[in-house]
Amino acid sequence: MASSLQRLALSLVLGLAATPAATQTTAQTTVQTTAQLAARCSQLMAYYDRFGTSRSNNSDGRRNHFRMDAEVDCTRGLYTEGIATLERLLIAKKFTPPAPGLPDEPEDGL
Repeated sequence: MASSLQRLALSLVLGLAATPAATQTTAQTTVQTTAQLAARCSQLMAYYDRFGTSRSNNSDGRRNHFRMDAEVDCTRGLYTEGIATLERLLIAKKFTPPAPGLPDEPEDGL
């Protein structure tokens, strides 16, 4: 019985000692996730601007209200809402949203 109490006390001490490090790691992950979401917003907007608009006179292009709404959401830090709006817009235009991250090969052979 004494050994189980000792193990319990040791696990509590180790758990309390590890708490600040765990909190610091969580804070760093949150900042990284926010940066990744901002990059995803930029990626989807650039993809829509390049491929989702036509060159005809009747194209709404950057004037598309859903696209403008997503841009406002992304600039205000509402990344998940902006990303969802852009993905719905791309799907409505019969595009598959690109995978998150950078493309594997550089554009234009650079």
